[in-house]
Amino acid sequence: MAGGTWTTQNKVRPGIYMNTVSQSRPIGSIGERGIVAFPASLPWGPTGIIKITSDEFQDKALPLLGYRATDEAIRHIAAAMAHANTLLLYGLGRQGSVKAKATVGDLTATAKYGGLRGNDLKVVIQTSLDVPGSFDAYTLLDNEELDRQTVATIADLAANDYIDWSGTGTLTATAGANLTGGAAGTSTGNEYSDALTAFEAEDFNVLGIPSEENTVKQLAVAYTKRLRNEGKKFTTMVIGYPQADTEGVTSLKNGIVTNDGLTVPATSLIWEVAAMAAAARVNQSLTNMEIPNAMDAYPKYTNAEIIQALKDGEMVISNNKGRVVIEQDISTLTTFTLEKRKEFRKNRVLRVLDGLDNDLQATYGQYYLGKVDNNSAGRNLYKKDVIKYMTSLQDIGAIENFDSQTDIIIGPGEEKDAVVSDIYIQPVDSIEKIYHTVTVR
Repeated sequence: MAGGTWTTQNKVRPGIYMNTVSQSRPIGSIGERGIVAFPASLPWGPTGIIKITSDEFQDKALPLLGYRATDEAIRHIAAAMAHANTLLLYGLGRQGSVKAKATVGDLTATAKYGGLRGNDLKVVIQTSLDVPGSFDAYTLLDNEELDRQTVATIADLAANDYIDWSGTGTLTATAGANLTGGAAGTSTGNEYSDALTAFEAEDFNVLGIPSEENTVKQLAVAYTKRLRNEGKKFTTMVIGYPQADTEGVTSLKNGIVTNDGLTVPATSLIWEVAAMAAAARVNQSLTNMEIPNAMDAYPKYTNAEIIQALKDGEMVISNNKGRVVIEQDISTLTTFTLEKRKEFRKNRVLRVLDGLDNDLQATYGQYYLGKVDNNSAGRNLYKKDVIKYMTSLQDIGAIENFDSQTDIIIGPGEEKDAVVSDIYIQPVDSIEKIYHTVTVR
């Protein structure tokens, strides 16, 4: 008896022909958020992008950042990880950095990475009490044991997360040899440019720029505008730069005082607020969102000053009846046009629009591009998936008043392989209807 799969009912031999397929279900789902990216000076770590998820942070903080997750030295990073699902870090100050070293007899211990943190490493080598003819080699950081190996010769030592070993011959015992000579490199404008170039190949929701240098802010704003125009939808958070005047950039104005009395300026608080923005859902606003562990705003502004800051396009931290909150979740956009009216300054609205753009790109690229016929049936299939996606946005309150009969038009383009899509949406935080190209009517 014949068998196999079938496309059309044209088989000649008697037999059973079967197709096994997945049940049809919506493929256009709402994308996950929660990825924040930062270029920043780091005391320890590899060159290039460091990727840490919230699940990995406790274990990876020490080998990748040089400090445990609970250490005050990386309190700002821990604050970001309390909100973000994933943190992308690009270490500045790597250019010209020097690795700390220690020499014990014929053995040279070299810090895995350049920078000052390597000077806190120590090597202890003792005659092994358990294995005759061998030595116990310890790696310590701030006198805490991080690695121990029992070996007979230098060649038997294996590199660990903190030290690379070199040399030949027999080990020499030492009560403790501190690594010295580690030095930080110099952060330059070129490094920021290198960081942004590296991030261009990554997916993230918010880019944080913890710098007060105007040249760096200008670079980040131009970078954001260019990539958003190219279809890479993310937002950038800077410090005290409302003149950016664009929906893709948020300007954080001030910081906080923590419950334990620590003054946290905007250059440090931006880590947490940018992560909060990255983790915010498409149906969520940060307006009146409380800053964890905060006792007061710093500096603290008057009512008139807050009103003026909001008019200028700044995100302000304020004290609302004992709660330290984000006053309003807005971008720097203050120059409005017929194409980009006032609703575009609301970050919640922008999350909906950016999410729509990113999710439809992902759906079309993965499931339709080059795989589905550009005919009425293929376009209707795509339209059905877009309708399911829009319905899911409406179900969670991200948009409202969506009409599948009138608010989505999909047809053939001018060329045989082109499809034209017009989608009209009304974000919940908006009065106007906005269509996918994107225009407001």
